[in-house]
Amino acid sequence: MNATAATSKSKKTVELPKGYKPSLKEEYMNDTQLAYFKQKLLDWRDALLAESRETLENLKEENWHEPDIADRASIETEAGVELRTRNRYLKLISKIDAALRRIDTGDYGYCEETGEPIGIKRLEARPIATLSIEAQERHERMEKQYSDED
Repeated sequence: MNATAATSKSKKTVELPKGYKPSLKEEYMNDTQLAYFKQKLLDWRDALLAESRETLENLKEENWHEPDIADRASIETEAGVELRTRNRYLKLISKIDAALRRIDTGDYGYCEETGEPIGIKRLEARPIATLSIEAQERHERMEKQYSDED
């Protein structure tokens, strides 16, 4: 993780202490926490993009003219799985970008439904979370209810 990250909410650069982890004892979503989560999201995004580039390079180098039909089918199946995985990465990158915009607007870390804090532990586990655990559980119950009716 980079040692510095800018937070647009306060328009200043914050030095992240080495080994910094957000604490429940701090003010929620202070500049240091925002810088921490921004860097975490940027690092995650960079890793996903690097892996996607690597996949594209591998696909370009693949021998698509394999004479054995079973081998060719295997290669095409593997490529399909890789491309579906990268498509999920694109959706994830979109969510990461949305989280970065929420950091810039000062909305990051707060439930988009209730406005309540999402919580440090939840954001550590899922930095792209937009709902508190309670709101997420409500959504999942509603989805289950609607899917049970189908």
